[in-house]
Amino acid sequence: MNLIAEAFAWMLSPERWSGPAGIPVALAQHLGFTFVSVLIAAAIAVPVGWAIGHKGRGREIAVAVSGAARAVPSFGLLILLVLLLGVLQTPTAAVITFVLLGIPSILAGAYTGFEAIDRRVIDAGRAMGMTEWQILWRIEVPLGLPLLVSGLRAATLQIVATVTIAAYVGLGGLGQYIIQGIPLRRFDQVLAGAILVAVLALVLDAVFAILERVVVPRGVVAGRAGGSGPRTRRRRARDEAAASPRSSAPAPA
Repeated sequence: MNLIAEAFAWMLSPERWSGPAGIPVALAQHLGFTFVSVLIAAAIAVPVGWAIGHKGRGREIAVAVSGAARAVPSFGLLILLVLLLGVLQTPTAAVITFVLLGIPSILAGAYTGFEAIDRRVIDAGRAMGMTEWQILWRIEVPLGLPLLVSGLRAATLQIVATVTIAAYVGLGGLGQYIIQGIPLRRFDQVLAGAILVAVLALVLDAVFAILERVVVPRGVVAGRAGGSGPRTRRRRARDEAAASPRSSAPAPA
């Protein structure tokens, strides 16, 4: 308990909230790497995932590539890219590492969002004379958006946690308090850095959880609400009673 109190005392100290090494600057650096990496990963993975989900081909390749990308250790990849690209390209090496980490989750969310759509809905759109482009943007994208946001949510949480290692190559962020505190045996600083990263991840997770609810199409929400109302339950109960064998059996003489 003393260590936790010391960690909060370290965070709440006035000098931690000013200067180039202050928490606001480190937080901005951490969020900057996170959002840039997520945006680039989404720009790559979303079109590919939508193409796979719309055409129904290439899923096995996407799963294999995603599994291989997840198996690569982020820390080792970061160090390797820094050595290959040079010290002056350290930010680029870090962004590439984080982008490769985020692509699998976003890719999976993009194509599974399309695969989860009832094919009868798409067939109905074609029967109404919709073009493939209209089916994509007016049916598949709105209905698949919740799972895509879920993939973005998972990718963001993975990246925001991994950005912590960016401090190891001198790129700042909230991880610098952990990296700097370990050799100095400043465990209050190390714990404070871990708490800051955890709180940031929880805040981002809550934002994406709200966004997942917001992007659900109104028709789907109305259908769920209507399907769980008391009138609907009573009607289902009457239908089940009427269809049961006992209701159709003849009365005993």
